[in-house]
Amino acid sequence: MTCPLPRRRLFSLIPAAVLAVSALATGWMPALQAAAPSGFTPLFNGKDLTGFRGGDTYDHRKLLSLPEDQRAAQIAKWTASMKEVNPKTSKPHWYAENNELVNDGFGAYATTEKDYGDFELLVEYKTVPLADSGIYLRGCPQVQIWDHTNPREFKNGADKGSGGLWNNSPGAPGKDPLVLADKPFGQWNRFRILMVGARVSVWLNGKLVVDHALLENYYDRKQPVPVRGPIELQTHGGEIRWRNVYIREIGAKEATQILTSHGEKGYLPVFNGKDFTGWDGPVDNYEVVDRAIQCKPHKGGTIFTKAEYGDFKARLEFKLPPGGNNGLAIRYPGTGDTAYVGMCESQILDDNYEQATGSKIDPRQAHGSAYGMVAAARGYQRPIGEWNFEEVTVQGSKIRVELNGTQILDADLSKVTEFMANSAHPGKDRTMGHFGFAGHNDPVAFRNIRIQPIQH
Repeated sequence: MTCPLPRRRLFSLIPAAVLAVSALATGWMPALQAAAPSGFTPLFNGKDLTGFRGGDTYDHRKLLSLPEDQRAAQIAKWTASMKEVNPKTSKPHWYAENNELVNDGFGAYATTEKDYGDFELLVEYKTVPLADSGIYLRGCPQVQIWDHTNPREFKNGADKGSGGLWNNSPGAPGKDPLVLADKPFGQWNRFRILMVGARVSVWLNGKLVVDHALLENYYDRKQPVPVRGPIELQTHGGEIRWRNVYIREIGAKEATQILTSHGEKGYLPVFNGKDFTGWDGPVDNYEVVDRAIQCKPHKGGTIFTKAEYGDFKARLEFKLPPGGNNGLAIRYPGTGDTAYVGMCESQILDDNYEQATGSKIDPRQAHGSAYGMVAAARGYQRPIGEWNFEEVTVQGSKIRVELNGTQILDADLSKVTEFMANSAHPGKDRTMGHFGFAGHNDPVAFRNIRIQPIQH
């Protein structure tokens, strides 16, 4: 079976504009198509290994953290393995033949020299009985490829077919494909893979097999997958052929469209884009700019919805100035500092706050954190000046924060016993309250604010 392999699930509702750009999901290009589909770039040129280096099941963050000489030496070692000649065939483990990228089942993995963030990947493959392979996304295992007829692998889920995020935890969304979509041996299979943040959708031979599932970080499940990383074509003991390998990088606006197209039903707007109807608190300290709520410079205070919520999901977009600081008021009682008297303040803060201001922060003050209680993962914001998409889920004592498609916080506040500066948070166990924004003098902007109460 696949080494320290990964394997299976993901997305369903994609904007019409996105589907138009990638109509290949239903109408694939001819086998020897020379030119990339509109908007796509070929990863394989049909002739040689240009653009690829060697790789392995190796944490990309760890690779990038190595001293430059050690990193270069490691990559050179993998690349030599990839190009090593198999004495049985007198051919390298990886070689080009008839516009196909061929691997004999051995050697290091064909890994893109370039790293990618959000993308759409198109690839066709053909393999042999008993083979086991996969595609690593941002260096993380993996979209699984294997012999679904091999009874020895049924215990690992082979009978469910290829395309799943096999290295996700047992029972997790994406682990197993939604349907069996593999073609018989000797025929070409085609993948369409969409990755936005850590959210992955996979179509195999035109069938959705993974629907908007979070790809877990195989190397450290407590941390999200990297924001950027290479595409890797894995090897695992059986010949596999690849062709028509194309990629399209996805920008911030389209990424938000993709994220909001999934699961949007049931959300209701709580801001009309014109005025503060339905809001309370020091609204004079805020203004409406281009249909967005924005804190006035050198002003602040917590404004909040007149409606109260128990369990809910909130979706919104935010934009920060350099060093910008604000927060989401969660189950706020209407008076006091929401970070302490509300369930929490879900921090909204420039990821480069220290560099922008010269001030040091506690990890529990970073963006997405339950302020002063639980730290969120950092590094998933878009550049200053771009709109970010965030989804916050509050259920009972738990809060989850997903930023631009990557889950950066999953915390149970009932279990928190240590607080920043030893300052108690008496409101953390609140079960009901208002939703709002806790301004701190900076012109942070919020738009497309909507909430979905969670019914029980």
